[in-house]
Amino acid sequence: MTTVVLWLFIVAGTCHSVLCSEDHLRDMDSFISAVEQAEDSNPDLSPLALVRRLRRTAGHEDPLTLHFLGASNNISHTHTSVFNTTLFGFFDKAIHHFVTDRGEERGVVLTQDGTTVAIAPMLLGIEVGLKAKLEGTPPLGMFPLTLAKNLGLSFLSLQDFPPAQRLGPDGCWDNLTNPRVFKLSRVPTLATDALVNGGMDGSILGMDLATLAPSEQPGKLSEVLKGYYSHVLEGQDLGVVSSHISPKRREISQALLGTLDTQRQVMETLYLVWRLEDTQWIAKDTGVEKAVRDGMLEFVHRYWDCPPIIPRCQWGAAPYRGSPFPLALPLPFLYIHHTYEPDRPCHSFRQCSRSMRAMQRFHQEDRGWADIGYSFVVGSDGYIYEGRGWHHLGTHTRGQNPYGYGVAFIGNYSSSLPSRHTLDLVRQHLAKCAVDGGRLQANFTLHGHRQLVDTSCPGDALYSEIRGWEHFGETSSLKKDQ
Repeated sequence: MTTVVLWLFIVAGTCHSVLCSEDHLRDMDSFISAVEQAEDSNPDLSPLALVRRLRRTAGHEDPLTLHFLGASNNISHTHTSVFNTTLFGFFDKAIHHFVTDRGEERGVVLTQDGTTVAIAPMLLGIEVGLKAKLEGTPPLGMFPLTLAKNLGLSFLSLQDFPPAQRLGPDGCWDNLTNPRVFKLSRVPTLATDALVNGGMDGSILGMDLATLAPSEQPGKLSEVLKGYYSHVLEGQDLGVVSSHISPKRREISQALLGTLDTQRQVMETLYLVWRLEDTQWIAKDTGVEKAVRDGMLEFVHRYWDCPPIIPRCQWGAAPYRGSPFPLALPLPFLYIHHTYEPDRPCHSFRQCSRSMRAMQRFHQEDRGWADIGYSFVVGSDGYIYEGRGWHHLGTHTRGQNPYGYGVAFIGNYSSSLPSRHTLDLVRQHLAKCAVDGGRLQANFTLHGHRQLVDTSCPGDALYSEIRGWEHFGETSSLKKDQ
């Protein structure tokens, strides 16, 4: 390895520490750093020429891409050598998406918000937007290239499986500080969570570029990516942040694409792919429309209606001690808590992950529980964090644990409230997700922790707030567990 690094240093002249290893870090910051190096080395290269060169480096010249975007060398500068040997190798590995026989997903990166994103569909969306801006035309191909093709092919390839198994899965990184290997949690579909995240991001960033004012010119690619992925909330209410940033990808992409007839768009994309690839015989399959209809209903439920949930492996959970006890679903109750300690909201993935690990240590080591007690924990960074999860008995509401999910907001809400956006993650999204997914009964009852146990939880302010929520139930007839 030392010899290889030295050779790259000699060939390239200079070598960024992140890029000097064949097994480079796979996070968004490293990718943005590489893009900046490419921009600094080619100051006359336009953003559109750069993304086309990136596409060419990764070999993404399939018929659908060529149909909407043309060949990657059809703009000036792209026929010349833009990347040195080191950058070429980095981008080739960073963008080229595939899953290995060992279940490792390549061409994906870990972002600052704790989610995993495939680079290829994100860059395709940006290229569509830049092309539309340059030519003054509509952003044709945005949905087909970023999402529709992957979704449609995934639905069809798994027609014999339940709709929920035709999308995903997510996975786990080997290391959150120095990520190098991302391993999927089960056999992959053709639309993994990372591909869907990248597709949503590509649609958002591409539409932002396509709709720039006539007098406004696109910034550097690195600046576009930094603005979206390298945000710092620092106590801001995510709901009032006007700029488009990655923690809001679900709500923004739904606002952009939700008005489309997405089922029809997926069907049209499939027919176009079959025509371009001369495989029209597949289009005669009478099960295509049903597969797409069922698949898009699952897509909307999973990625737009449900809130983004950070899995246990992503926040660094310690193993469950013993064997978890399964819940009998659907459950009739939802119990609201605040953590009290930590007593302050967390506004970033790193902060919230630290809070989750601290709570788990306290619950396991000080209280002697098998795991963190809550089913789910709500951060103020735009994400919900998985505790015991949907299927396993928690330790959150004494005497009532088998009958409901315990959901805790990080912070002390005795005299103040979580942000409106944070509250809506539970009130508008988690509850609906649970009902639609068959985990909560449609007529479920919501309680504050204090209604069932002698405690001040979830704090006076938060308890007063949830009393106005739909499904809130009084407990005068219930005996508290002392």
